[in-house]
Amino acid sequence: MKKRIGVFFGGKSGEHEVSRVSATTVINSIDKDKYDVVTIGITKEGEWLLYEGPIEMIAPGDWEEKARKDLERDPAHFGFSVLGSTGQKLTDLIDFALPIMHGPNGEDGTIQGVFELLNIPYGGSGVAGCAVTMDKIIAKEVFAEAGLKQSPYLAFNSVDIENGVEERINKTLEYPLFIKPANMGSSVGITKVSRKEDLMPALKLAARYDSRLVAEHGIDAREIEIAVMGNEELSFGAIGEIVPGAEFYDYDAKYNNDDSKLLIPAPLTEEQRNTVREMAGKAYRAAACCGFSRVDFLMDKQSSEVYINEINAIPGFTSISMFPMLMMETGLTLPEIVDKIIELGYERYSLKNNR
Repeated sequence: MKKRIGVFFGGKSGEHEVSRVSATTVINSIDKDKYDVVTIGITKEGEWLLYEGPIEMIAPGDWEEKARKDLERDPAHFGFSVLGSTGQKLTDLIDFALPIMHGPNGEDGTIQGVFELLNIPYGGSGVAGCAVTMDKIIAKEVFAEAGLKQSPYLAFNSVDIENGVEERINKTLEYPLFIKPANMGSSVGITKVSRKEDLMPALKLAARYDSRLVAEHGIDAREIEIAVMGNEELSFGAIGEIVPGAEFYDYDAKYNNDDSKLLIPAPLTEEQRNTVREMAGKAYRAAACCGFSRVDFLMDKQSSEVYINEINAIPGFTSISMFPMLMMETGLTLPEIVDKIIELGYERYSLKNNR
């Protein structure tokens, strides 16, 4: 019998819409001769809905209305409990979970914890790897412990905004700097600040998305990214470079600005490529990643010094997402990439349960 792959998308996150687009790509790339696909959407309110309908309705959001109507029409078939003990359960629906959910409540270890409780094998990093990489402050501390070079930064809480954090930032860091929510992806809530008078609005914007915040010195840098796959044995995709169509690669530059360019492979020397691969492997292991991730770096335009920026534990699978393009540059197809993610999930599950 074919394994039932549960693809999860949406979620209570500022990246809900991006998740739907990524999930559409992944669903269309799953080998239907090897697997049956079960699609489960999570609304912005956190409701889990079994969806059986056209895949093209997921990206624009039309899936939700159909899923609700189907549930009302046939609750015995479409109704299920996630952690319940009566009626149809999530474990009755799927054999393997593939969360294609970006940002909080999907990429931060929370949904991975649900799969762990239910003893369901799943794709990507585990609870620890997702939690570490999602929280920029914790990730920076882990990177520092691993001896990875980073841009100078200051971590603080949103309550500090009214208690003198502006002065601390101005004394500690040089402009320009970036203000970021600790737990958010796709550059949501991030502001580049070049003047002191623009600092407070940037702080208040970041605080709308998280109570843990980061101020980081802005390096005049090239943005370099590499794809990594594996559990105990790692393989690397190509190394790419982002040339943003704005001051930095923010949400608009990623998804709406046609002036942004992706260079694959990045124009680097062999020595620079080796440095990026070595640092990526070290960061991936230090953060307890497994399955697949995209590791992002900053390369100083003047000195060519390489700085670790962050790890994305569930990178995008949209038409302009770097992770799949970097892996495809090595000769893999999208179906082969998704198949590998599933294989690595089963491998991790086997390793964990047989030790």
